Amino acid sequence: MCGPEWLERGIQHVWLPYAQMQTALPPLPATRTQGCTITLADGTELLDGIASWWTACHGYNHPHIRNAVAAQLERMPHVMFGGLVNEPALTLAGRLAALLPGDLERVFFTDSGSVAVEVAMKMAIQYWLNRGQTGRTKLLAFRGGYHGDTIATMAVCDPEEGMHSLYNGALPTHFIADLPVDATSTAALDALLAQNAGSIAAIITEPLVQGAGGMLFHAPEVLRTLRTLADRHGVLLILDEIFTGFGRTGTMFACEQAGIVPDIITLSKALTGGTMALAATVAHRHVFEAFLSDDPLHALMHGPTFMANALACACANASLDLFATEPRLQQVARIEAQLRAGLEPCRALPHVVDVRVMGAIGVVELDRIRDMNAFKTALIAQGVWVRPFRNIVYLTPAFTITPAELSHLCAAIHTVLGDMPPDQR
Repeated sequence: MCGPEWLERGIQHVWLPYAQMQTALPPLPATRTQGCTITLADGTELLDGIASWWTACHGYNHPHIRNAVAAQLERMPHVMFGGLVNEPALTLAGRLAALLPGDLERVFFTDSGSVAVEVAMKMAIQYWLNRGQTGRTKLLAFRGGYHGDTIATMAVCDPEEGMHSLYNGALPTHFIADLPVDATSTAALDALLAQNAGSIAAIITEPLVQGAGGMLFHAPEVLRTLRTLADRHGVLLILDEIFTGFGRTGTMFACEQAGIVPDIITLSKALTGGTMALAATVAHRHVFEAFLSDDPLHALMHGPTFMANALACACANASLDLFATEPRLQQVARIEAQLRAGLEPCRALPHVVDVRVMGAIGVVELDRIRDMNAFKTALIAQGVWVRPFRNIVYLTPAFTITPAELSHLCAAIHTVLGDMPPDQR
């Protein structure tokens, strides 16, 4: 490996994510980000098509967020949230409650999406325990779903999904069903709930887009069906909006497109505009009220050390400022139209199974990617940072991306798909 001294020295001591360390491509040394551009140590610039795993919705290094971090750092970077509170966290909680639909009004802060989902699962199970129903310890999740990489969250992901299938037999067991996308699957889910509602605490799903499970889309009607079935059978509904929240699907929150209110919602990814780690689990009023009691055991016993970190909450407040003052949802609509036009030519290429777009998400699904390392290398050679997985090539750019930049990304994908030798696709 050839690179800066810090890369040569440090690479021997890190364990990279989602990577077979024996065969993976060497990681690229990033030294600066600005707008939609990642600059490498040798000066190479890559146009980022995935906004650092969908987080940098305002682009990198936005001055409003940067200034908010600097100001908060001067005052107080962090203080424990046990017995103490801080202004950025309380302001953020109130702003999230005002933005979210219905009576989603109690915000529990964490520092990662997986933990936010774990907290939602704990809330749902303890909701019933506090009400004297001890048998409701299972969740109902869906094939194609992904909710995180921790033990509890892996257990509600698709059991056949490649990242987690090795753990089958070692994870808690929950109910996994097909999404109710038609009459047959809806009837099957209705029957499953009728038979097992007494052991199910909640239904959990990603609204409109199952992200890491394959960028799988479904209609808002599916969410309305889930809300109806949850009410019919007396179970809670958790919406995991860690990927879809904050404008990615075209509305501030994906559940708005269905006109429903979940009992619990999880948020992260773009919450701080891609600047710092922060997540939130937001509960409906009736869920929170089930934890109010003279019995101390009815409290939610969870408390990440860095929950409600003041710096991260300052970032999130600055990010919400930008949603309020800059035309983010209009930008998403423009991106959606351009992605539809820019990716559609890929449909005619060999091995392309589908091209689909929703909001600022563009997907080219292949029947296979035989040589992933060669595929990634070819994309980098086009001057773009796009990270395919399994058989999926996708774009989730910053909402501030320019039309010219987005055209470059779409053209790069089309070029690489068209130029790759058949044995490497």
